[in-house]
Amino acid sequence: MRVLFCLFCLASPAAAWEASSNGPICLLSQMTDKGTVVVSHDPRNALPYAIQLSRQSEIWNDAPMFALQFDGPGRITITTERHQLADNNAELIVTDRGFDNVLRGLEANFVALAVLGNQSLVIPLNGAAPEVAKFRSCATGAGA
Repeated sequence: MRVLFCLFCLASPAAAWEASSNGPICLLSQMTDKGTVVVSHDPRNALPYAIQLSRQSEIWNDAPMFALQFDGPGRITITTERHQLADNNAELIVTDRGFDNVLRGLEANFVALAVLGNQSLVIPLNGAAPEVAKFRSCATGAGA
């Protein structure tokens, strides 16, 4: 199953990761034909880190547990019950004080799978590592 999952990801069009900033807000984003991922850091918020996930043509149906599964050399699965749906269920959002596990997963793996109930979003991680480094630098105040 994992081999089929990886082959599916390799067959998908490549999407570029991009780190940027907008004032004090640091952003790390990727848009594919399947959906959009935006990781942000806003030091003005009590929970400064957020990840927003949108699926291209479908809304999210709420479920009690959200999981982000990373596959590759740094395999890790992160779960939370503290997710929220916004924009009429078009966006799934998770906020926290830190995102070290998420950032390590993005930079050290080949693909991620966002899972909410029986729905998922495949997140290719090609080229993510250098952009994650830029995002970390921005979020720690070392540069944009």
